[in-house]
Amino acid sequence: MSPRRAATDLGSAHVFLTGGTGFVGQAILERLLSSHPGTTISLLIRTKGSTSGEDRLRTLLRKPVFTAWRERVGEEEVERAVRDRLRVIEGGLSNVPALPGDLDVVIHSASTVSFDPPIDQAFDTNVGGAIGLYEALAASGGDPRVVHVSTAYVGGIRKGIQPEASLTHEVDWRAEYEAAKGARVRVEMASREPQTLRKFIGEAKAGHGKEGPQAVAKAAEAARVAWVQARLVDYGRMRAESLGWTDVYTLTKAFAERAAETMWAQAGHRLSIVRPAIIESALRHPFPGWIDGFKVADPLILAYGRGMLPEFPGLPDSVLDLIPVDFVVNVILAVAANPAPAGEPEYFHVSSGAGNPLPFHRMFQNVNTFFLANPMPQGDSGHIAVPMWKFPGGRRVERSLLAKERANELLGAALERLPSSARTRERLAKVDSNRRDLESLRNFTQLYRAYVQTEIIFDDTRTKALNAALPAKARADIGFDVTEIDWEDYLQRVHFPSITAMTRAFQKRPAASERAEKALPTRSDVVAIFDLEGTVVDSNIVQQYLWVRSAGLRKAAWPGEVLSLLGSLPRYLRAERHDRGEFIRVFLRRYAGMPAARLDRVVRGGYRDTLLRHTMPAAIDRINEHRAAGHRTILVTGSIGTLVQPIAHLFDEVVAGTMDVKDGVLTGYLAKPPLVDEARAAWLRQYAQTHDITLSQSYGYGDSHADLVWLELLGNPNAVNPDTNLSREAQRRRWRIHNWTRGSHDLTPGDPTD
Repeated sequence: MSPRRAATDLGSAHVFLTGGTGFVGQAILERLLSSHPGTTISLLIRTKGSTSGEDRLRTLLRKPVFTAWRERVGEEEVERAVRDRLRVIEGGLSNVPALPGDLDVVIHSASTVSFDPPIDQAFDTNVGGAIGLYEALAASGGDPRVVHVSTAYVGGIRKGIQPEASLTHEVDWRAEYEAAKGARVRVEMASREPQTLRKFIGEAKAGHGKEGPQAVAKAAEAARVAWVQARLVDYGRMRAESLGWTDVYTLTKAFAERAAETMWAQAGHRLSIVRPAIIESALRHPFPGWIDGFKVADPLILAYGRGMLPEFPGLPDSVLDLIPVDFVVNVILAVAANPAPAGEPEYFHVSSGAGNPLPFHRMFQNVNTFFLANPMPQGDSGHIAVPMWKFPGGRRVERSLLAKERANELLGAALERLPSSARTRERLAKVDSNRRDLESLRNFTQLYRAYVQTEIIFDDTRTKALNAALPAKARADIGFDVTEIDWEDYLQRVHFPSITAMTRAFQKRPAASERAEKALPTRSDVVAIFDLEGTVVDSNIVQQYLWVRSAGLRKAAWPGEVLSLLGSLPRYLRAERHDRGEFIRVFLRRYAGMPAARLDRVVRGGYRDTLLRHTMPAAIDRINEHRAAGHRTILVTGSIGTLVQPIAHLFDEVVAGTMDVKDGVLTGYLAKPPLVDEARAAWLRQYAQTHDITLSQSYGYGDSHADLVWLELLGNPNAVNPDTNLSREAQRRRWRIHNWTRGSHDLTPGDPTD
C-alpha cells in the first residue's frame, strides 16, 4: 500500500456500529466523536427492561472513556452530538431491525465476551449475529464498506506463521450452526429423564432436606439447570477441539468470518476483516490505562497477585500476544478509511508477536516484579506473598492440582463429621476457600492453556504497511506501530496499575462476623425472630427431655431410661438428617403417658433452674437490645411451649408446639405439625402480612441448616453457633455469624425483662 493512498478521515460518512456498549465499541465510538466530527453514527443498542436505547446511550456517554472529549467540547456540543450526530437503532444481533439504506461504513464489533460459553449461546451471538447483520444490510439496498472485527486466534490450534488471509478450513459452518442450535433441546430433554432427575433429587435431599420439600425441589431444579449449562459448555469445548480450534469462542469467530465472506464479499461488496490479538488497556488514547472491566489476561494476572496460582502450565518461551486497545481502534478506523476492493476481502492482524514479542517468561517476570513492589492486602494480616514459577510443564501442574483437590476434599469430609464449633467452622471455611481457589486454578489452566502455550506468530505485514502509509505527522496520534511499545513501561506504569486499581476498590471486606455491631435502629414495624435450641439456650430437645425425666423418675428407673434412649438413638439420627420436623415428632413420642400436671410441676421446679443455667447471656443481651429499640421479639420453636415457660418472659411472644392431652395424660402426639423449616417460613410471611411487619428490616437468629429457609426472608439474618451447612451458607451470603456461649446472667423473676 502506497503512503499516497492512505486516507485518515472518514469525512461525512454515515457509520453503523454494533457492539458500541462493549469495551472495543466504546473506544471506537469515542474516536469517531473526538477525531471524526463530520460523521453521523448509528448504534445498534438493545433496550434493557424499561430503559430505552437512547437512555442507555446517554448513560454510556457518561463513562470515563468519554470524559476527555466531553471536557474538551463542552456540554452544549455533547448535546448537539446526541441530537444531530448519534442515532439509536433499538435492537440486537438476535433480531437485527431494518437498517438505513444510506450507510457508508459498517463496523461490526459485537460478539460474546466469554471464551467458554454454552455452545448454543456462542453460535447464536457470533454466527447468528453475523448472519442477521449481513441479511439486514442486504435488505437495506445499500453498499457500505464493512469492517468485521474478529480475533487473531481464529486460525485454530496450529504452530508457526498465521497469514493475513482467509482461513483454509473446509468445515460446513452452516451445518455446525444448525447442530449447535439443536444442542440445547437435546440436553434439556436429557436433563428431564427420570434417571437424571432422580440423581438431582437425591443430591438435593442430602443437602437441603432439613430445609423442607420446596427447598429440595428448588435445589434439584437448580442442579438440573447447572447440569444443562455445564453440558452445553462441554459440547462447545469438545466440538471446537475436535475441529482443531482452541475453544468455542474462536470456532464461532472463524465461522462468523466465513459468513461475512460468503454473504457480503462474494455478493460484490467491500469487506475488511480485522483480527486483534489479546486486547488490553490503552497505551495513550483516550488516556493511558483506560480499560472497561477485566479483559482476557487480567483475571490471570490478578489471580497471581492474590496468591491463587502457585504454578501455571505455560511455556516460558511462548508469546503472549498483547495489544493496547487504542492500537486496535486506530487500525479499525484506518481500515474503514481505506476499504478493500469490492469482492476482494482484506485481512489485518493487530498483534505484537511478530514485531515486538512478549515471551511468557518476560510477562511473568513483570507480574512478579509488580506484585512484589505492590502486594495485594490480605485482610488485616499483612499482604499476600506471590510465588515464583518454575514452569515445570502441564503434566506436573495437573498432577499437583489433582493431589491438592483430593487432599482438600478429604479434609473437608473429616471436618464435617466433627461437632460444630468456632474452630471447626473456621477450618471448614478455609477448606471452602481452598476449594474455590483450586476450582479457579483448574478453570484458568483449561481456559488459558491455548494462549500461554501457543507457538503461533501472527503475520502483520499488511497492518504494518497500512501504518507506514499514514501521514508521518499523524502516526503519533492514530498510528499503530507495535515496536513503539516498551513492555516494561506499559505493564508496570500503565496496565497493571489500572487493573489493580479496579480490584482494590473491591478488596476483601471484613466478614459479617468481623464487622462492628451497630446500634439497632428504633422501629415499630420490625420483628426479631429467635430460634430456641442452640440459639438462645445451649441445649436441644434431647437434653431437655433428660432434664424432665431426671426430675420425675426414681433413681432405680433411670438406667433403663438411658438405655432405651441410647437404643433409639440411630433412629433419631436418621430422622434428624432427613427432616427436622420428623425428628421432633419421633422424639416427642417419648413423652407419651406422662401426666400433663407432672410435666408442669417439673418445669416449674428443677428443670427451670437447669434451663436458665443453659441460657446464653449474649442472646439475652441481644433480645433486650431489640426490645429497647421497639422491635417485637418472638421466640419460635418446634419444641412444646411448656418447656420454654422459664424464659418466656424474655419475649413479647412465644410461638411453640402443643402436646395432645387425653384425660390429663400426654399422648406423645403434637396437636399440630411442628413449626420448623418451610412451615416457619410460611408462618413468618403470614405474620408479617397480618401485623404490617417489614421483613426487609427485620432480624432473625438461628443455628441450623433447617433455619435457612426462613432466615433468608429477613433483611438481617444471623447465624448463631451454626452447624456446618448453615455456616457455609452464612459465609457465602455474608451474613453475620455469632459464637455465643453459656455463662452467668441474672434471670430471676425480678429481672427487668420480666
